[in-house]
Amino acid sequence: MDKPLIRHDGFVEFVVEQLAPLGEVRPRRMFGGWGVYVDDVFIAIVAGDTLWFKVDDGNRADYDAAGAPAFRPFADREMVMSYREVPADVLDDRIAIVEWARKAMEAARRSGTKRRTKRRSD
Repeated sequence: MDKPLIRHDGFVEFVVEQLAPLGEVRPRRMFGGWGVYVDDVFIAIVAGDTLWFKVDDGNRADYDAAGAPAFRPFADREMVMSYREVPADVLDDRIAIVEWARKAMEAARRSGTKRRTKRRSD
């Protein structure tokens, strides 16, 4: 049986197209937004029309230099997650976004952020 087709909004489709050179890009619905996986590695969040890439010590300086804010899942709380907003000039540059996404993939791999696969019961 085929899986049902999930409809994406225009921005999610744009993100998928921009990241396509990296491998198999799959957006998945999560908490009112989208999680973005490349080859089963969770590298980004799409919330509204904003793309947030995974960060750690290996790529944080890029975001600090660009003045990119951290992802705050709740506007009324101080909690931040290890994702930063992708600057607009990077988002619109096919070469730059792939480079920044590769660094996000490396950060995700270092943190162990992988897609969980469902186990079949036999």
